[in-house]
Amino acid sequence: MRSFYRLALMLALLFPAVHAVLAQGSSSNPPTPATGQDQAQPQQHEAETAQQLSVQARIRARREQRRAAAIHDAYSHRYDTFADMGYLRFRPGPYIQNLTFYAWETGITRYYSERLGINVVGRGYYGTAYVGLNPSNITRPSISQYDALAGPTYRFYLQPKYSIAVRGLAGYSYGNFSGDTNGFGGKTLGLYPDGNTFAGSASVIGEVNLTPNIGFRLAPEYFVTGYGSSVQNSLGFTGGIVYRFGKQ
Repeated sequence: MRSFYRLALMLALLFPAVHAVLAQGSSSNPPTPATGQDQAQPQQHEAETAQQLSVQARIRARREQRRAAAIHDAYSHRYDTFADMGYLRFRPGPYIQNLTFYAWETGITRYYSERLGINVVGRGYYGTAYVGLNPSNITRPSISQYDALAGPTYRFYLQPKYSIAVRGLAGYSYGNFSGDTNGFGGKTLGLYPDGNTFAGSASVIGEVNLTPNIGFRLAPEYFVTGYGSSVQNSLGFTGGIVYRFGKQ
């Protein structure tokens, strides 16, 4: 009987402890699973993001189409013609200091694509050479040079408002160095003799479009000639107005 009382007493003491443990376990249950509405919110956000990206892609595509159309409108002409002024530092004799040549230039370019064309160019250069003191008393004779050149041009960078191209020219040059020497002759004064020689040019051309048909161009240039059995390496530039016509 005493054993029964002891067992009952132990059960009475253990019951509150078991109840407390069960209560604590029930309070730490895992969170309730998300409802269908909660699951739909991330999906809705992803759909909105995809729609925004699609709108931006369409805007970029339309912008690129407008840019391509503007480039084609400006550079799809078969021909352009130009009228330029020029400047060149030139040595008119083997022992004479460099002079400043001022020039005119005109020409036409036939384009076979938006980028590649062939130039035909005519130029005239005019300047005054300082030949120093001499028996003729002619110290500053006027001299001139005339060139006929041809060669390719290639636009390697195109934008609706401007372009950058490279151009190479080669051809014929005539120098008149004795026309202002009163019969003494240019060679007597230390100038190169009158005559014909080769000429070559390499330049970078920048064009700014005022309209699709009209632009302004500037071309820094290296220019080489071969007067007096020597080579003249000259630097200068040309610049002026270009007019495009004849849609391809």
